[in-house]
Amino acid sequence: MDGFASAAPPWDQWWGGLGWSWIEVASSEYIESMLMTRFNKLLSALPSQCTVCHTWPAESICEDCIDRFGQPLPRCRTCAMPVPDHMEQCGACLAEPPLLDRCLAAVSYGYPWSGVIGRYKFREQPGLADALALLVRSVPWVEPVLEAADVVLPMPLSTHRLQHRGFNQALLLARQLAPSKTDSSLLVRIKDTPPQSSLKRAERLASVTHAFKVDPQRRAAVRNARLVLIDDVMTSGASLFSAAHALRRAGAAHVCAIVIARTE
Repeated sequence: MDGFASAAPPWDQWWGGLGWSWIEVASSEYIESMLMTRFNKLLSALPSQCTVCHTWPAESICEDCIDRFGQPLPRCRTCAMPVPDHMEQCGACLAEPPLLDRCLAAVSYGYPWSGVIGRYKFREQPGLADALALLVRSVPWVEPVLEAADVVLPMPLSTHRLQHRGFNQALLLARQLAPSKTDSSLLVRIKDTPPQSSLKRAERLASVTHAFKVDPQRRAAVRNARLVLIDDVMTSGASLFSAAHALRRAGAAHVCAIVIARTE
C-alpha cells in the first residue's frame, strides 16, 4: 500500500495534468451562459416601458409606435434611399450601380428612431436588440431575404470601438434576426476608421476603402454563397459597399444588406 501510494501522483498534480485552467474556464463559461439564460427569461417576463412613448406596461417599442412611426416607405432597392412610388432605383444607383443586390431599411434615421438607436448603441441598452429586430422584420422583403441567405454577416467593429462599447450592435441584431445563420468571424475589419458621422461623403468613401476582408481560411464559405450584411444605420453606404466589395472579391454570388435606419 505504501508503495502504491507513493507511486500515485498527488491529486492536484493529476488535475493539473488534465489542464485545471481549462476546467475553470469551461465551468465559468457554462455558469455564465446558464445565468444569462435565466436572467433573460426573467427580464422577458417582467413588464417594461415603451422607449418611444413611455407607455407602461408595454414592449420596449410598442405596436402603436411601430404603426405610427415605422410605416415602410418606397425605397431604392440597392441603396434604400426613399424614392417616388413605382421607382425601383434612385438616379445615383442607376448611374453607378452599387455592389449590393438588395438593400433594405426599416425606417428613416430621424425622430424617434435616432434616439432609440442612440440608446441602444451608446447608453448600454443592448436589450433593445429584440425590439429593433421586430421593427426590421415588419419591413416587406426582409423575411424572404433572410430565408434565402446562406450566411448572415454583422458588420464588424474595430477592436478599439468594440472594447469601448462593450458589444457589437450589428451582431446582437443579426442574432435576433437569424440566429442559426449568423457568422461573426467570416468578415473581418482590418482597418480602423473614424466614425462615419464625422466625415464628409468623399472622406467616408476613402476611409473605408479596403477596410474589410474575408478570413483567408474561410473563403470557401463565401464562394457562390448568398450573403446578407447587417448594420444599424446606413449613412452614405460607404462601409456596406466596401464590405460588399470584399465579399464579391472572395466569390460571393449574391450580397444584400439590411439596416435598421437609413439617413436621407
